[in-house]
Amino acid sequence: MIKDNQKYFNRLQVVLDGLVIIISYLIAWYNMMIKATSPETGAGVLPPEVYMMALVILAPFFLLLYYACNLYTPKRVQGRRLEGSNIVKANTLGCLIFMAVLYLLHQGDVSRRLIAVFFMLNVALTFAERNIVRMVLMNARRIGLNQKHVLMVGYSRAAEEYIDRIVQNPQWGYKVMGILDDNVPPGTLYRNIEVLGFTESLGYILEGNHPDEIAITLGLSEYAKLERIVAMCEKSGVHTKFIPDYSKIIPTKPYTEDLLGLPVINIRHVPLSNTFNMLVKRVMDFFGALAAIVLFSPVMLITAILIKATSKGPLIFRQERVGLNNVPFQMYKFRSMEVQTKKAERKGWTVKNDPRVTKVGKVIRRTSIDELPQLFNVLKGDMSLVGPRPERPQFVEKFREEIPRYMVKHQVRPGMTGWAQVNGYRGNTSIKKRIDHDLYYIENWTIGLDVKILFLTVFKGFINKNAY
Repeated sequence: MIKDNQKYFNRLQVVLDGLVIIISYLIAWYNMMIKATSPETGAGVLPPEVYMMALVILAPFFLLLYYACNLYTPKRVQGRRLEGSNIVKANTLGCLIFMAVLYLLHQGDVSRRLIAVFFMLNVALTFAERNIVRMVLMNARRIGLNQKHVLMVGYSRAAEEYIDRIVQNPQWGYKVMGILDDNVPPGTLYRNIEVLGFTESLGYILEGNHPDEIAITLGLSEYAKLERIVAMCEKSGVHTKFIPDYSKIIPTKPYTEDLLGLPVINIRHVPLSNTFNMLVKRVMDFFGALAAIVLFSPVMLITAILIKATSKGPLIFRQERVGLNNVPFQMYKFRSMEVQTKKAERKGWTVKNDPRVTKVGKVIRRTSIDELPQLFNVLKGDMSLVGPRPERPQFVEKFREEIPRYMVKHQVRPGMTGWAQVNGYRGNTSIKKRIDHDLYYIENWTIGLDVKILFLTVFKGFINKNAY
């Protein structure tokens, strides 16, 4: 069973990580020795045995940090990005502590170059080594090796969604042994997974079989049985997890509170409701907008001249949009259409070959240059560099009735670009898909995610095939 295998995999992973740490350190030390002849480096003044003694302490210390940073949890559904960030976190912390210890011990002669090269090498090689291990395990699971056997209790919408994901991702290595349920007759199949019997037979089935895991997937109407079933699962000693039948309500990362021993689940966790996170994002927005204004000032100047030279009307188009906490604000854009009355402007979205769009307007809309004045909205605090795109009040009223959870997007500042936009949901695309991406961003916000979105915007967010 996988429980036995996991123990050996973890030991092997520790050995591989230890080898990478040693190799990275030795390469860094060798690189330092080559440069030691340079008088300005100040390196290499200590004998080799001092550096080797430091390695004897450093290697196990870094492995302990890896353990503390959750780098020895199963890789089945852990993403590369999370693992990579944990590797960087552990190495950064390790090197900082190492330098602090050197300072306290007055070991100023230890090469700082060695530490810097070791850090970069160890992060890169550890990430590469772990991705190789991940690929080997994924390929093994695809052919039926290293499987985790799961028994499910309860046939519900949550059960079907769970099975769907397992079937679609064979690299996870999950194998469902069957389902127990009191409402669906035994022998019923869902994606070749059989209902084995009733929940009362759970104890008997656990005696004759040895699942690695039990997944409780009861329907909402059967939660009265939950306490009894959990007690039976716990009695067996098998690892048990609960998959709620209300995933459409509870987010993927719910925020829980302890109210004197009573667990309280918040329906929506918004990291940007935290004052520190909000302040960090605001500082990044302010200085990022200033830098972008300086960088794009030649483009904005040329655009302004072309607009004024080719059509009559104001240079900047102001339009009311709904922002943070449902508060309306005036959003700025370069004017890309002929001047219209307020009534005509409210009619709807721009369509393909719209006669209202000017010749210059077609170019600046397709390349998103018309959005650059929103950098001043960011400076004012109406918008952020990254966030859900703001919409006009009449469409907000329409979508709030038609699309579930639409109004959640207004719990954060709207952005010039966002997770939906870099994934192709701009212009004439699915509003529902756009909201799904906005909600993912809101619930999973990090500085790293903002940087990733800005990076992707540069390469695939400016040119918009759906901009008419």
